[in-house]
Amino acid sequence: MGRYCGVSFHESRRAAAIEPFYVMEILARARQLESEGRSIVHMEIGEPDFDTPQPIVEAGVKALREGRHHYTPALGLPELRSRVADHYLERYGEWISAERVVITPGSSGALQLLVALLVDPGDEVLMADPGYPCNRHFVRLFEGKTLHIPVGADSGFQLTADLVAQYWNANSRVVMISSPSNPTGTVIERGELERIAAFVEQHGGTLIVDEIYQGLIYGDDTVTAVNLPGPPFVVNSFSKYYGMTGWRLGWMVVAEEAVGGVDRLAQNLFLAPSTPAQYAALAAFDAATEEILQQRRERFRRRRDMLYLALLELGFIIERVPEGAFYLYADCSGLTDDSSRFAMNLLEYAGVAITPGKDFAIQEPHRWVRFAYTTSTEQLRRGIERIRAYLTEQSGAAA
Repeated sequence: MGRYCGVSFHESRRAAAIEPFYVMEILARARQLESEGRSIVHMEIGEPDFDTPQPIVEAGVKALREGRHHYTPALGLPELRSRVADHYLERYGEWISAERVVITPGSSGALQLLVALLVDPGDEVLMADPGYPCNRHFVRLFEGKTLHIPVGADSGFQLTADLVAQYWNANSRVVMISSPSNPTGTVIERGELERIAAFVEQHGGTLIVDEIYQGLIYGDDTVTAVNLPGPPFVVNSFSKYYGMTGWRLGWMVVAEEAVGGVDRLAQNLFLAPSTPAQYAALAAFDAATEEILQQRRERFRRRRDMLYLALLELGFIIERVPEGAFYLYADCSGLTDDSSRFAMNLLEYAGVAITPGKDFAIQEPHRWVRFAYTTSTEQLRRGIERIRAYLTEQSGAAA
């Protein structure tokens, strides 16, 4: 039973089974400390510190002024669906029909639609551990089950075809992959991705590939899963690379045979994505916007390089340099035996907010913390110096 304003209610088992997103507790405490006058360096949340590029903002304002704020079709604005399809050909050399593109209320909306479409009660979804926590909760929401496959630096913290084959069983229906990954920032090599897609197709399953950080790859960024065997269901977002977090807009590329089912679900679950956000997103692919975004990606890359070296110097272990996204997933076992307590102490005593491993890992969460380099280089350096001072003080106290 739950209680709200003195009124009792029955909370469903599925709701009770969904754990909190612990980074939000860190963020809430950080905001409280800031309200009390404390200076906090934020490295906990995965939101770029850059504002939405001005061409996108202006397109959204123009749409509002012109009265383009009524419902669109559930699958999204036709012009935007076509523009996303063109984007795959222009950037990746991959042709897809616009009919396969579905505009969604953020990538979270896309993943909910896909789990609702593909997973029956008791069906199993295979995913890497560590991974983004909300994915397993989406599966639980629709009465599916998750099988968390332990991965480490030897596989780039990603699934491999051998691992998928090892854990695949009679209840397996879906394999879910994120590349680049949250929290590790690692990328699956094209050949491995092809082998996974082939295995899943041969065994009658479905592959979901989360590519929401795809624009933020610091090496070869020309790989996408949209036309691999299956084909896979591919999820992307306007939040990360395009800097449109609060606009709540994403997209997915689905098999043509699945469009009707997705349409029915979207009509009932969301009705339609935000109309002004969709008109704004049309400008996300313009040359002027792309120039801004490429400059930002380079700044993220420089932040990664600086923070990576600094964390190693402090005693964190990072066995794999992330190829994308804006996270460093660090082993802190040489500094603490409890990453949650460590993260909270850093916040309270050093004024640095990071995310503990229990948000992402089933296996040994106490060993891991995630750093998000979504703040300025100056702030990152300030955070490093605060962590250094905290560790020095703790070492002195222990002596």
